[in-house]
Amino acid sequence: MSASGHTGAPDAAAAMTLTVIVPGHLDTRTGGYEYDRRMIAGLRDRSWLVDVRELDGPFPHPTSAALEHAARVLAAIPDGTIVLIDGLACGSLPAEVEHEASRLKIVALVHLPLAAEVGLDRETAARLALSEQRALAAARRIVVTGKSTVDALAQYAVARDRIAVVEPGTDRAPLSHGSTGASVHLLSVGAITAGKGHEILFRALEAIPPYDWRLTCAGSLQRDPSTVERLRAWLRASGMQDRISLAGELDGGALELSYDGADVFVLATLHETYCMAVAEALAHGLPVVSTTTGAIPELVGASDNGEQPAGLLVPPGDVEAMTAALSTLVGDTRARGQFAEGARRVRDRLRTWDEAADKMAAALNDVS
Repeated sequence: MSASGHTGAPDAAAAMTLTVIVPGHLDTRTGGYEYDRRMIAGLRDRSWLVDVRELDGPFPHPTSAALEHAARVLAAIPDGTIVLIDGLACGSLPAEVEHEASRLKIVALVHLPLAAEVGLDRETAARLALSEQRALAAARRIVVTGKSTVDALAQYAVARDRIAVVEPGTDRAPLSHGSTGASVHLLSVGAITAGKGHEILFRALEAIPPYDWRLTCAGSLQRDPSTVERLRAWLRASGMQDRISLAGELDGGALELSYDGADVFVLATLHETYCMAVAEALAHGLPVVSTTTGAIPELVGASDNGEQPAGLLVPPGDVEAMTAALSTLVGDTRARGQFAEGARRVRDRLRTWDEAADKMAAALNDVS
C-alpha cells in the first residue's frame, strides 16, 4: 500500500513524499545536521512533502528505551513511504530497519561509517561495523556525502550501484579581508573532538619559528569534554593560552566576523568524508592548511594540473609535516598570497546547495 493508502504504484504526489529520521534534534550544530537541514529545505523547495521525525536517546549507542522509541516511529510511517534515515541512527537500528524494510522504502544516509569514528576501541568498532552492515543490507539505497565513503562501504559488501554520492553544497560568501595588524590570524572551525586533530595542530604551532600569530578555534566544547580538558591543560602548561582561543560555538554573525578577519584557515582533521569547513573557508577565499583526507585534496586542488592550489595538505596525524606547512603559510607573506589567489579561483568552482539538492532529489526519485 502506498503512502496515500492506495495499492499499486504510487502516484506523482506520493512519489514526492519523504520522511526524514534524525537522531536527537535537527537543529544540532554540526556539519552532519547542517547537511540534513539543507537537504530537507532543498527538497521542500522542489515541492517534496518532507516530514521530519526526531529520535530520542544517544546515538550511535542507543539505550533500550531509544530503540523502542525508534521502532514506534518507524511503525507509524505509512506503507510505501520513502524514509531517509541519518546514518548515526540507521546503522544503530539493524533489527528495526530489517523489520520495516519490506513495507517502507528505506534509504540510509551515511556521512561517515560508524566504525570509522576516531578513538573507538576495537570491540566497539567491530560491533558498530556489524550493526551498520546489517542495516545497510536492508536499505533499498544508500546516499553518501563523499566519494571516499564508497570505498569504505566495500567492506560491508555494498554493491556500487546501490550507492548515490551527494556531496554537500557551499553558500556563496564574501572574500575575507584578513587581519589588520602584524599578527597572522589563523582560524579553525570544527567541534573540539579527538578526530579534528587540535592536539596535533597545537603541537605543530608550538614547533614553528617564533612568528607573530594567533589562533581562534570555533566549535562546540561540549561533544568531547575529555579532549577539551586535555587541550586546556596543554595550553596552561605551554603558556600559549594567550595565543590560542577556544571560542566555542559561534553564531552566524560572529563566525562570519571570524572568517572576515582571518588570514589562514587551518584544520588538522584525522578523518573526513567531505569537509564542509574547508569548503566554507575556500568560499571566503582563505588559503588552507589541512590534511589529505576525504574530499579535502579535491577541494584545495593540486599543482599537477598547472594551477596554483589553495593551500598545503599533509598526511593526517603528521606533526612534522603540519609544522612545515604552517611555517610556510604563517612565515611567508608571498606564499600566503599565492595560496589565497588559488583559493579565490577554487571558490568559483564550489558546488552550490541547489546543485546538491538536485542530486538528492534524483537519488530519492530513483528508489523503487
